Amino acid sequence: MNTFQLIIILFVAIIHIYILILEMFLWTSKQGKRAFGLKSKEFAEETKVLAANQGLYNGFLAAGLIWSLIIKEFDIATFFLSCVVIAGIYGAYSTKK
Repeated sequence: MNTFQLIIILFVAIIHIYILILEMFLWTSKQGKRAFGLKSKEFAEETKVLAANQGLYNGFLAAGLIWSLIIKEFDIATFFLSCVVIAGIYGAYSTKK
């Protein structure tokens, strides 16, 4: 992998770690509600288990990307980046954003 590829893969992994933190630990905080445009504290409380589950999946994507960097396998990185793209497309489609 060249330096540019390493930087991009690391950047995407860091974004997913940040999303994991927001969804698993900060969902009901001001920062979490603002980041995801949540309507109210009550709504955040009602959906925090779902958000934590989503956060866990984002963590798995980040782990896969970091693993690909450690073992220096671009094919593995390509697989996990493809998963990120597919999840992003589905998320954009399903939330109408």
